Amino acid sequence: MKEDLVKKYFITGLLIWIPLTITFMVLAWIINTLDQILLWLPRNAQPQAVLGFNIPGAGVVMSLLIVLLTGLIAANVLGQKLVQIWESLLARIPVVKSIYYSVKQVSDTLFSSSGQAFRKALLVQYPREGAWTIAFLTGKPGGDAARHLQGDYVSVYVPTTPNPTSGFFLMMPRKDVIELDMSVDEALKYIISMGVVAPPARRLERPALLNQ
Repeated sequence: MKEDLVKKYFITGLLIWIPLTITFMVLAWIINTLDQILLWLPRNAQPQAVLGFNIPGAGVVMSLLIVLLTGLIAANVLGQKLVQIWESLLARIPVVKSIYYSVKQVSDTLFSSSGQAFRKALLVQYPREGAWTIAFLTGKPGGDAARHLQGDYVSVYVPTTPNPTSGFFLMMPRKDVIELDMSVDEALKYIISMGVVAPPARRLERPALLNQ
């Protein structure tokens, strides 16, 4: 009996410490990685030379300032012109061009305020009929692929678990896709936890976008 209690308390402690430890490890990795940006500064301008000691997280603050400053510059006409010149230079480098524009197209789609990428959680049958999984709406088929598809289709992304950054891109009939009343964050937690952390059940009180 005592062994069962000890085992129960031990598992309870693990469930508390494991998420905390992994969270701190990830944050420490991010901070240490971003702190490397300080190495770009002249040696006499680095915090260690100025203050005599390192400041953990200074690279994070500098990275945020650089991103904010870049956004402020790119928001005006002159900044947009500079971005166009920079992209035209990258377009002349064969390998860099392919990588840069592929990543840019994906990032523009994901972070665009007018886009539909990863805005809806879906329920689809995959990898076979009768087996269901969570997917995300990414838009509609385009290019020559759309010309070969007869009927109304949608593009979906089916992530793998517990790593949702890898997955499968599918083009499915709209009628075979069910929109779920859960946020993208809830769906991602559901996927990462391998179905352990289920979102709360809610009644769908609005018409589904996919069925309009």
